Amino acid sequence: MSIRLKLLRKKLGITLELLADKSGLTKSYLSKVERGLNTPSIAAALKLARALNVNVEELFDGEHDGQARYSLVRRSERQALVGGGEGPGYAVLTSQVGQRNLLPFLIQPPTEFSDPTFKEHEGEEFLFVHEGQVEVDFMSERVLLEAGDALHFNAQTPHRLRSVGERQAQLLVVVQGGEG
Repeated sequence: MSIRLKLLRKKLGITLELLADKSGLTKSYLSKVERGLNTPSIAAALKLARALNVNVEELFDGEHDGQARYSLVRRSERQALVGGGEGPGYAVLTSQVGQRNLLPFLIQPPTEFSDPTFKEHEGEEFLFVHEGQVEVDFMSERVLLEAGDALHFNAQTPHRLRSVGERQAQLLVVVQGGEG
């Protein structure tokens, strides 16, 4: 794993001395890391990332970690809706789920609350109605969403949803998984 410390440090205009002060690591150790003579431990990499104010992934050469900078899924390449397309179903809208905190889905909810259990999970959830109408049931309150409406809520709130009206609803759902 090659480290991009020197490149990032120079790009940010930070001297080796300043980085040593900010990270709590010695100047000689940092120099060895920059020359490839030392590979930092996870703890040291976290200190460096904090000192440089970057994500720790940015310290490592992107060619070796298998994680692309972004995930692009073209409409023609998107996974088919699980469930057939006409009725309830969903499709994952990203190709690199590994280290991501956000999970985007395209969902066609069922027309009935067929499952009596409410979903709840860590993190947050964001819904955007692309087509049709959706009813979100929060146990004590139901919210009707029309095409173009957006709803953002704490996903620990018990919830379930269904498609209402003549047209099958289709919505973008983005789930944020919380802290690790």
